[in-house]
Amino acid sequence: MADTHHGTAFPEGFLWGGATAANQCEGGWNEGGKGLSAADVFAFRDPNNATSGADIHANCDVTDADIDEALAADDDTRYPKRRGADFYHRYAEDIALYAEMGFKVYRMSIAWSRIFPRGDEQEPCEEGLAFYDRVFDECAKHGIEPLVTMSHYEPPLAFCREYNGWYNRRSIEFFCRYVDVITRRYADKVKYWLTFNEVDSILRHPFMTGGLIESRWTPEEFPAVVRQAMHHQFVASARATKICHENIPGSKVGCMLTKVTFYPYTCKPDDVLAAQRRMRETYCYGDVQVFGAYPHYLLNDYQNRGIEIHQEPGDAQVMRENPVDFVSFSYYMSSCAAGDAAGLDVTEANTTTGVKNPYLPSSEWGWQIDPVGLRVSLIDLYDRYRKPLFIVENGIGVREEPDDEGRIHDDYRIDYLSAHLAEAKKAILEDGVELMGYTSWAPIDLVSNSTNQMSKRYGFVYVDADDHCQGTYDRLRKDSFWWYQKVIAANGADLSAE
Repeated sequence: MADTHHGTAFPEGFLWGGATAANQCEGGWNEGGKGLSAADVFAFRDPNNATSGADIHANCDVTDADIDEALAADDDTRYPKRRGADFYHRYAEDIALYAEMGFKVYRMSIAWSRIFPRGDEQEPCEEGLAFYDRVFDECAKHGIEPLVTMSHYEPPLAFCREYNGWYNRRSIEFFCRYVDVITRRYADKVKYWLTFNEVDSILRHPFMTGGLIESRWTPEEFPAVVRQAMHHQFVASARATKICHENIPGSKVGCMLTKVTFYPYTCKPDDVLAAQRRMRETYCYGDVQVFGAYPHYLLNDYQNRGIEIHQEPGDAQVMRENPVDFVSFSYYMSSCAAGDAAGLDVTEANTTTGVKNPYLPSSEWGWQIDPVGLRVSLIDLYDRYRKPLFIVENGIGVREEPDDEGRIHDDYRIDYLSAHLAEAKKAILEDGVELMGYTSWAPIDLVSNSTNQMSKRYGFVYVDADDHCQGTYDRLRKDSFWWYQKVIAANGADLSAE
């Protein structure tokens, strides 16, 4: 179908850019006073090995024994997130590349354990604070606005091991101390903030998101443990929003959701109901942060499952009084749901699985490519929340190597992104959605979150490194680099590959 809006630009002031996370790109795991984080103990598990698998929960489930083994390893070859893409040493070079593309915004995260190495200290690490001062100053030099995620899959390891992570009520105290420090320190450098990356993901990878070592509880206990940890994150998010507004007048704080989109496999009513249930499982966590209270259907689900959440006096009030200013989300693919999935093909998705849609192509990792699903998601989110939206992750992972001429011709990435942006434009112009900006995942190759692979590449910029942290880490512009530069210069009026 032709894009009827070709030549029509995105709204004035639209925030174009890219998104990364400290745990996947930063590196410098044992430098600058940084403490170990949950991300630093994820060993690379070759997805080509049948005993490893690519299941997100299996890849991200870490036991105390796994942590002991990681602590005994003093290198990064088996622990790729310790090295990332070496942003810690190359941030000026990378930000200059982003500026060359024309970025208006750069979504990044602060590593909590670089500021509070254990998570429970009274005083922050000055060396860590100074590092982000340099990063933000570099952004300012190029006219790039930072969009900073406060917590992106890397709670401090000591916080996980000694306090049971977010299950411990003191997690709120520790996190809010951290938030107060960074919002005061960077008050004149950062205006846009996100609290928890994909806050709903604690259900799918509880250690990575919530610092929960699952083997410490029985299978019967653990569902309630996760929901209690989630409650502490909800309260902490509300308090963080309040702290940020007080420390930085005029700042904007958003929540961040995993936008998994499910269609009914058929028009059979049971399939429609199954899809609706899957969507509620996603929306309930945005509902809490936007509307400031638990939705009745979530409380009803807890009651039916015998899950009791302990709340302190004042929790409900702080959640009610401090809703987020905008809703951000990741979108990569869609899936289907069926009342009876027996005999149907199941496919991988972003940290989840779903019934395979026979009408959609799939990436090498089984993620189904669905640009129209982004438009559907934008409409659904805006109709539900009536707050500005921000697409903060969208992209495709592909195995890539430079050709004999040292070039990477990634037409497939250009096709994927241009198709998604065309649908986002329709959502704005035809459907009345208020969209603040778009940050692709990721502007530079980094360690994949779901598989811990460097070889699953998302970037406009190639990084010369393999899954075992071998390589020069030199940067190389792909064809998509020049395409995105053109898109931004035209404010999205021209999305073509020519």
